[in-house]
Amino acid sequence: MVHSLTSVGWPTQSPILPHPAELVIGLLAFGVMYWIATKYIVPRFEELYAARTAAIEGGMHKAEEAQQEAQAALEQYKEQLADARAEAGRIREEAREQGAAIVAEMRGRAQTEATRITESATKQIEAERQQAVVSLRGEVGRLSTDLASRIVGESLHDETRQKGIVERFLAELESGEVRPELQGAGSSDGSSGEL
Repeated sequence: MVHSLTSVGWPTQSPILPHPAELVIGLLAFGVMYWIATKYIVPRFEELYAARTAAIEGGMHKAEEAQQEAQAALEQYKEQLADARAEAGRIREEAREQGAAIVAEMRGRAQTEATRITESATKQIEAERQQAVVSLRGEVGRLSTDLASRIVGESLHDETRQKGIVERFLAELESGEVRPELQGAGSSDGSSGEL
């Protein structure tokens, strides 16, 4: 190829248009580069992009699953907490009821014991009263017999006789038939009232 040179020595062809040989070589180089890029580089980029997309989507899916598991665990925890609170409330109520039952039972036992003690005390008092009455009767009988023996002037200490006299006197005294008379006061028939 012959170039025409100007006075300065530059080619006469337009500087904007490339030389046809350079154009062909450039197109061939571009085609080879395009082929290499489409055959090796772009598929590798696609693989990396797909792997990265899969990793991101897998991570997002795993994050969603983890969030769902965490939500399920939270719901389960809330249910267990509600169950535990209900169980604690039930246990408190049972304890309150058992406490009330124990208090009622102890009151019943205390009332029963108080009744038993009262009855025992009443029986003991009655027994002591009976013993005192018997003792008093014996003492009154002895004193009455001594007094009557002094008044009558003979011994009334015969046990059978003494017992009959004493029993009769006490029976009259309890029935109210015997009234004490004042000494020196006149009786209804005009006698002096001495024994």
